[in-house]
Amino acid sequence: MSDWNTNVIDEFRANEGKVGGYFTGKNLLLLHTRGRKTGAERVNPLAYRMAGDKYAVFGSKGGAPEHPDWIHNVEANPDVEVEVGTERFNGKAEVLWSGPERDAIYAQQAADWDSFREYEEKTERTIPVVVIERLS
Repeated sequence: MSDWNTNVIDEFRANEGKVGGYFTGKNLLLLHTRGRKTGAERVNPLAYRMAGDKYAVFGSKGGAPEHPDWIHNVEANPDVEVEVGTERFNGKAEVLWSGPERDAIYAQQAADWDSFREYEEKTERTIPVVVIERLS
């Protein structure tokens, strides 16, 4: 895990899910996945928005040309854990690669947070949206 992610995770946990700097006032969660090759637990801090009663996160990778590794982990094993604020729960994730649901959720995120519009402009790939249904 990068030092940047480690610092964000530490700040998230120390401040009941609140992170400053770039994330001040933004919704952030910690997504726990299992490595598709190693089976090792991975934790990624991700921006989220609610999509009905589901949590939606975005495989933007800052507009990089390739998808983040955690997307492939979710595809291989959609059973995830999520931390939001001080709460931790199990979820079932679904990757939305295209379609009206993906497009609507991403458009809302891009309208609320300019960086997501910029990520989309920087890359030729479609940025996947992952919706997570809370299980417990």
